[in-house]
Amino acid sequence: MDHGGPPFEPGELILHRMFTDDELVFVRCGVVVGDDERGLRVWIPHGGPAAVRMSEDGRGIRDMPFAEWITQRTVLTRTTWWGPDIFMLIPPDRAHSVWWFWDWRGQFDAWYVNLEEPVTRWRDGDGAVGVDGCDQDLDIWVWPDRGWEWKDEDELEERLAFPDRYWVRDAAAVRAEGERLIKDVEAGLFPFDGTWHDFRPEPAWRALPFALTPGWDRPRTDRRAP
Repeated sequence: MDHGGPPFEPGELILHRMFTDDELVFVRCGVVVGDDERGLRVWIPHGGPAAVRMSEDGRGIRDMPFAEWITQRTVLTRTTWWGPDIFMLIPPDRAHSVWWFWDWRGQFDAWYVNLEEPVTRWRDGDGAVGVDGCDQDLDIWVWPDRGWEWKDEDELEERLAFPDRYWVRDAAAVRAEGERLIKDVEAGLFPFDGTWHDFRPEPAWRALPFALTPGWDRPRTDRRAP
């Protein structure tokens, strides 16, 4: 993560943006929980504002073979985050993030390891702040007993057949990052040691004015920036 500026402040609204190379494909809005040497923590609420890249007929990348997707004209479509609340840790300068999920009773349900390029943070003059990254498709589910399983291996393999259009260019490095995390899982090391299992969002956060702030679709932050 680019630490060229001051840390984000707890309670600050933030845009979590994902790209494929320089094309914006997904945006969610969250609130900063903390930002220190362990990483940036963000809470993303169910129902918060979002945008996702869709085909002109309203289908997503997972609604068709990748060979068909790359022939489509696509548009960024405003929506709301349809998944559950997420507590997300983005560790500094690592090619992954870790997400915590709870069930409807508030009991810890699973960790999700999202393999992705190290994110770059940004802050513009109008008060908008965010992080920009690139999802690398292969992920890992980790259960409370620290059992685990790979996720989306089929998507990775399918898309690797189109190297001129696929944004993952070193699949071995992506898998190696996952294998390093699996060793931490099996050893019960941070963050798979029970840290933040008792996290609960501040009640006041539910009333925050979550929004895709002006400039939410700005170009990707220069990954070469210091």
